[in-house]
Amino acid sequence: MPQTATINRQTLLASRPVGAPVPDNFKLVETPVPHPGEGQMLLRNLWMSLDPYMRGRMSDAKSYADPVAVGDVMPCGAVSRVMESNLDGFAAGDLVMCYTAGWQDYSLSNGSMVFKLDPNMAEPSQALGVLGMPGFTGYMGLLDIGQPKAGETVVVAAATGPVGSVVGQVAKLKGCRVIGIAGGPDKCAYAVDELGFDACLDHKLDSLANDLANACPDGIDVYFENVGGKVFDAVMPLLNPHSRVPICGLIAQYNATELPPGPDRLPQLMRLMLSQRIRMQAFIIFDNYGPHYPEFLQTMTPWVAEGKVKVREDRVEGLENAPQAFIGMLEGQNFGKMVVKIAD
Repeated sequence: MPQTATINRQTLLASRPVGAPVPDNFKLVETPVPHPGEGQMLLRNLWMSLDPYMRGRMSDAKSYADPVAVGDVMPCGAVSRVMESNLDGFAAGDLVMCYTAGWQDYSLSNGSMVFKLDPNMAEPSQALGVLGMPGFTGYMGLLDIGQPKAGETVVVAAATGPVGSVVGQVAKLKGCRVIGIAGGPDKCAYAVDELGFDACLDHKLDSLANDLANACPDGIDVYFENVGGKVFDAVMPLLNPHSRVPICGLIAQYNATELPPGPDRLPQLMRLMLSQRIRMQAFIIFDNYGPHYPEFLQTMTPWVAEGKVKVREDRVEGLENAPQAFIGMLEGQNFGKMVVKIAD
């Protein structure tokens, strides 16, 4: 069903997943389009973002953000058009990026976490990826925590995803040697041939640890962590003295229902961090770096326009297809930033 002017389709969290999400964890309902009150505006959502962090919010485990209540609209950022505004600074017709839009056709906003976009923007969906939260995450985590220096070796997993692709390309712009890790030969080839990585390794191969050691003969100076699991196991022995590890995600563990098999690696990791004087720091992008967003856009926008940073999106049509796309993304089926087109 396409978007209409009178019905607001909403995707709700129907139940909490146990392990990997399934379609029954979501429910599509129809409600009337809301009307903005004083100090509010009505947004018509055009493009919505699907991101791994949403899996964490489907759980009621303690985290940096409150869990989504069962029966509430699933959260997301969206590129939206202002339809009506009772809010200073926003007018009907404005194109905006709203980080609190949700999986729905229409949303109300008080202006918090809403940013105006160029109304003539050629690819508005880029505000959800390379020019949005994922790109901002990769840029700030790499430069502020990773602090890459020319000639150093930078390793990034999920190398063709919206965060990893920015990390690798920015590291190359800073003069680093960049090794990506991705799932499958097509993604690895894209990282090298299109994004300019020096090498990219397939994490689906049993030889990952040996392949990574061979690709990093001088060790690893910066590892951008957004996966965890066996990828970090391969990285850990190669971390150099004074190496830096920005942590923005652990997608390999989001669906876990029990501790991973094998020996407890924590003592080994703690000893390694001490002996190698490793800096390992987690961050939540808008909590830690929100005021730097305009600075990021000022740098990244021309890089994208000039082709210095390349972009790939995995586009899905229709709000009703968002749950299956999200499930597939968590399994690594997407190739590039996952976005859903809701309306023209």
